[in-house]
Amino acid sequence: MKIVYFGSGEFGIDSLDALIGAGKTPEFIVTQPSKPAGRGRKTKPTAVASWAMENSVSFIETANVNSNEIYKKLVLLEPDLILVIAFGQKISNEIISLPEKGIINVHSSLLPKYRGAAPINWAIINGEAKTGVSVITVVDKMDAGDILSQAKTEILDTETAGQLHERLAKLAAPLLVETIAGIENDSANYVRQDSSKATAAPKLKKSDGFLDFNESAEILTRKIRGLWPWPAAAAIYQPQKTNKDLQIIIAEAEPIENLDTNPKNLSVGSLDENLNVICGSGAIEIMKIKPAGKKVMTFAEFANGRHCQPGDKFVKIDR
Repeated sequence: MKIVYFGSGEFGIDSLDALIGAGKTPEFIVTQPSKPAGRGRKTKPTAVASWAMENSVSFIETANVNSNEIYKKLVLLEPDLILVIAFGQKISNEIISLPEKGIINVHSSLLPKYRGAAPINWAIINGEAKTGVSVITVVDKMDAGDILSQAKTEILDTETAGQLHERLAKLAAPLLVETIAGIENDSANYVRQDSSKATAAPKLKKSDGFLDFNESAEILTRKIRGLWPWPAAAAIYQPQKTNKDLQIIIAEAEPIENLDTNPKNLSVGSLDENLNVICGSGAIEIMKIKPAGKKVMTFAEFANGRHCQPGDKFVKIDR
């Protein structure tokens, strides 16, 4: 079966490796254009473009997959199946109707829950106990196609979005190979989604990471995990000693839910005598923190270097 792959992100690399192992290497790859990255802003290809070069698979970079150039290329290739994983572009109905076996997508949630661009993040932020991956058909409406297969996993108590992303990518690979085999031998089972049970997982913005310490310790720690490594959970640190505000990112924290977490009735965001942060309910113990312009460090290192003391505050970024 001739497969064409549309993808850009790291999430699809394990699946591409699995396809090679199963003797189903894509004939051609379409990916996003290279972009400036890092401090030097040097142009860097997508993870998928790098994979294609390493594995000698022909590919093209495009900012518009629906252009006449790409459409004509696909017509000439005559793919039996198009596979889409972490691509980042909406695909036209003209392309959807091209392959005999259709277009399928690997999505990192148990659809119909968490349709959208950030399902991993929102599953953690919302306190889900389980998540998984779904292989679905691609239709005009985002993530609304028929479900061909799913695999489930528990979300670990301390797991960040980045860590869960890696686990789900590995979980998807064998499921995808098995699903493609079913499509090839016409044994695949197409199940329509129940749209009444659909929930949204919209694309995250930088401002989604601005912490509000009026929220509970449990909610805040879920956000810290669900927003790492991007856009990350950010706040302003206000030391009493210098009165110089410093923007920081909280990379890791744990909730403290004891009823006596705030015996002195400190205002939310304040450091208590144990240098934990008072929240609307409970407190959080910061484990790792990243000051602006610095690397991630332990909170003990930060507190020693900044001479943190009870009464110092973390406040929400207001912009």
